[in-house]
Amino acid sequence: MSDTTVVHNRNGTAEREFARRPTASWRRQVLSALSWRNISAVYVLIAIVLIFSATIPDKFLTATTWRTLLDNQAVTGVAAVALVVPLAAGVFNLAIGLQVGIASIVVGWLLVKQGMPVAVAVPATALLGAAIGLVSGLLITKARIDSFIATLGVSSLLGACVTGISGGEQILGMPKGFSSFGTGEIGGITYPVLCLFAVCLVVWYLLERTPSGRRVYATGGNVDAARLTGVNTSLVIIGSLVACGILASFAGMLVTSKLANADPTLGPGYLLPAFTAVFLGSTQFKRGRFNVWGTVLSVYVLAAGVKGLQLSQVPVWIPDAFNGAALLVAVAAAKRQGALGRSSGLLARAVRRARRTLPPDGLSEQKG
Repeated sequence: MSDTTVVHNRNGTAEREFARRPTASWRRQVLSALSWRNISAVYVLIAIVLIFSATIPDKFLTATTWRTLLDNQAVTGVAAVALVVPLAAGVFNLAIGLQVGIASIVVGWLLVKQGMPVAVAVPATALLGAAIGLVSGLLITKARIDSFIATLGVSSLLGACVTGISGGEQILGMPKGFSSFGTGEIGGITYPVLCLFAVCLVVWYLLERTPSGRRVYATGGNVDAARLTGVNTSLVIIGSLVACGILASFAGMLVTSKLANADPTLGPGYLLPAFTAVFLGSTQFKRGRFNVWGTVLSVYVLAAGVKGLQLSQVPVWIPDAFNGAALLVAVAAAKRQGALGRSSGLLARAVRRARRTLPPDGLSEQKG
C-alpha cells in the first residue's frame, strides 16, 4: 500500500517530504551548533573541570577558587576583547601588553604623584590610550609600515616610557575611592568582572549589529575589496586601533585599582594570554571569525587549565608551557578555519608595498 501511495499520490508525498525538511534543517543546525568545531572550548572546559575535580576536588571545586578565577581574569578579558577590534580589521597590535602597562603607570602617577582627582586622571589616561592607538594607526595607514613592525616599535617606546615615569618602582598610595572600586562587589561579583561583561556587550553590539562593525569585518576580510565598495579602510584601521587603545587603558586602570598600586612589570604579561584567547576564540561560535564571546570563553578556559595546574602543584614552568602550547594550537586552529588567513594577507601586502617603493636598481645602489 505504501508503494501505491508513493506512485499515485506524488503530490502528497512531495508535501510530506517538504514538511520533513524543516525538521531536518533544524536538527542540522543544532548539531552544527553543538559540534566540536563550533564550541570545542566548551568541551575542553568540561574536560578540565572533570579532570581536576577528580584529582584535586578539595581545592578545585571550592567557590573561592572559582570566584577568584573569575575576578583575576577580568583584566585579561578586557585586554583580549580590546585586541579583537584591530584583528577583526586585519591589523595586529603587538603593543597591547604595554598599552595596559602604560595606562596602569600613568593613572597611578597622575593620582599619587600629581595629586589629580579620579574624575580627571581616569579620562586623561583614556585619552592617552586613544592617542597611542591613533599614532599606531597613522604609522600603519600613512607611513605604510606593516602593523607587526609599527606596533612592535610602539611597544618598545611604551616600555621605555613606563620605566621613565615609574623609575622602575611601584607607585603606591592610591586614593581609597579608586582602589576600593577594584575590590568592590555586587552580589558576590566584583566590579571588574561586571566591567568586563559590560565591555563585551558594547564591543559585541558595535561589531555585530552596526554598519561600523560590518566595515571593520569587511576591511579585515579583504581590504582591497572593501576599499572598492567605498569603505574608508584607513579610517577603519585607525578607528580600530584607537578603540583598542581606549579599552587597553581601561584594563590598565582596572589592574591598578585592583592591586592598589601601579607595577611597571605587569604590562608585558598580558600580551601572550590576550593573543592566545583571541585566536582560540576565533574558532568558537563564528568559525574563523574574530569575535567577542569566543574570546571571553577562551580566556576562562585557559585560566581554568592554568589554575588547575597551579593547584596541582606542578613545576612552575608547566603553566607557561601550557600557555605557549595553547597559543600554537589556537593559531593553527584559527588558520585552519580561515581567521589567520585573512590577517596573514597583511604580510603579503607589506611585501608588495616594499617592492613598489624600492627602486629597480636599489640593490645595486646599496652594493655600490
